[in-house]
Amino acid sequence: MKRPEQERVEEGHGEGPEARARLPVAPSMGPTLAEQRWPRSVEPVDGRVVFISGMAVLLALAAGLVAQGLGALIHLFTNIAFFGRLSTENLSPADHALGPWVIGVPVVGAVIVGFMARYGSRAIRGHGIPEAMEQVLYNQSRIPPRMTFLKPLSAAVAIGTGGPFGAEGPIIATGGALGSLLGQLLRVTADERKALLAAGAAAGMAATFGAPVSAVLLAVELLLFEYRPRSVIPVALATATATGVRMAFVGGAPAFAMPDLVAPSGSALAFYIVMGAVVGLASMGATKAVYAIEDAFEKLPLHWMWWPALGAVVVGAVGYFSPRTLGVGYTNIEDILSGRFVGAAMLLFCVMKFVSWSIALGSGTSGGTLAPLFTLGGGLGSGLGLLATRVAPQLGVDVRIAALVGMAAIFAGASRALLASVVFAFETTRQPMGLLPLLGGCSAAYLVSSLLMRHSIMTEKLARRGGRVLTEYGVDPLSQALVKDHAARQVVTLASERTLEDVRAWLGSGAEGTRHQGFPVVAPDGALLGVVTRRDLLDGAATDGRRVGELLKRPLAVAFEDSSLREAADLMVEEGVGRLPVVCRDAPTRVVGIVTRSDLLSAHRQRLENARRVEQGLRPTRQLAPRASHAG
Repeated sequence: MKRPEQERVEEGHGEGPEARARLPVAPSMGPTLAEQRWPRSVEPVDGRVVFISGMAVLLALAAGLVAQGLGALIHLFTNIAFFGRLSTENLSPADHALGPWVIGVPVVGAVIVGFMARYGSRAIRGHGIPEAMEQVLYNQSRIPPRMTFLKPLSAAVAIGTGGPFGAEGPIIATGGALGSLLGQLLRVTADERKALLAAGAAAGMAATFGAPVSAVLLAVELLLFEYRPRSVIPVALATATATGVRMAFVGGAPAFAMPDLVAPSGSALAFYIVMGAVVGLASMGATKAVYAIEDAFEKLPLHWMWWPALGAVVVGAVGYFSPRTLGVGYTNIEDILSGRFVGAAMLLFCVMKFVSWSIALGSGTSGGTLAPLFTLGGGLGSGLGLLATRVAPQLGVDVRIAALVGMAAIFAGASRALLASVVFAFETTRQPMGLLPLLGGCSAAYLVSSLLMRHSIMTEKLARRGGRVLTEYGVDPLSQALVKDHAARQVVTLASERTLEDVRAWLGSGAEGTRHQGFPVVAPDGALLGVVTRRDLLDGAATDGRRVGELLKRPLAVAFEDSSLREAADLMVEEGVGRLPVVCRDAPTRVVGIVTRSDLLSAHRQRLENARRVEQGLRPTRQLAPRASHAG
């Protein structure tokens, strides 16, 4: 019967670096057991994903109810501020009878929001999505719990008193805050907390517009910064659940009803694509204008708490001359898309809306950007479409499709959320004939915006604070490269019984292999015992016949031939080493190679060549062979 020291624990997959295999070691050669550690095999989906998905569904139920509650709260404040009654009836501020006194209503609301920001949380300022992005990127998705009630309350006050914002931004921010709070109450990883935050935010958007697929895409493009099953599945289940909550309250009708569209002609499709590029320029202008106004407020010799009140003076004055600019204005979007609101009056309204919204947002009050952008883009698209019908009627342009493309294209250009913009316009109107124009127009806007503007309206604020936000996602090249293709096969090993005097003399000789920085140590029978570094060998005195095996103090970490370089790199980080002996799974004590940090860097050569090397077509393809690395 074998002693425990002679038994090797069978290998397991997905057990992490804590998994071990026990190897026999002579008492004079260091620890009584060398605990072998190997790369962790991460499964795309496991039991944790089921748990997080269940939490996401519960979170979505709460977010759906919060969305309905915020809508009712906005209606309550609207009724109080503009009609002097306690009611949650959905009335438009444009129907008020206050006359010039209407100018003061947004100012009162802005003063309240300013006090809430100063004495509650400054994070309630803005439209919510950049703030959520910041917490994901720089604070492990930890949002202060007080944001779960301060953000919706401040937004309800701002919008209910005439602020020209949509409710979706605050609802997205509130849903994200709920997800973050849940993730802080539970024992979860930072990645799982991020998934819960994104699930809550996406559920808020789905509960507002009944657009679950675009909400998932928005989460992927602006919050998750990845596309992995373990994060997408909880978000998708959350958006489906939140949409179900919305249907239970308001039914399944599209958010923006419009007459059925017909398939566009080729010439009309070309126009929509060109128009999308023009709207992309407009999205760039809108983004720069908002941040220029924000910069102007920063220069005022006045505490930032009072800035929203100054912006609200403009909101009230504009609202006096153009009452439709006050409040959420979802009906304005529907009227533009359906063709009921067109022509010069509509264009003038859009100009007034832009002035009111940009100044209010730049002043730092609480509100959303999606609805104002949709209004502006829809109005611009409608105007360009109407112009095309009069100047070139042979193109067959439909003003309603032009408005739909404009609505989505301005968001695609301003936010760089291309797929979310296309699918959102489809889900909120249920018009399949608009999909092709939407794809062309939004892609053109996305191209123009990416060429001419370094940051989006969502990331500019983070960039100004010194952050760097990239929204380009690709498969990690290290995850696709295998250790066996990049590890060195000629390994210089040291016998455990060899004396330090002998090894130091060999290192000083300059012979082949002496310049390596690390050496696997093997037993007399060739079994791998551990790794020593050049520093280990040269530090201290080499007296009394000390042997190499006595320097082995840390558990042995190895990589398998079929491990990915990503798994090997993760193990290097976890163990704090710069190299890993490579072994076979069926013989984990036999060294067949060694992989080092330089090998990880060399694995990126193919990616760089693919991105930078311009080749002539119709030529034989040259395969880039893995670089022969050294064992140091």
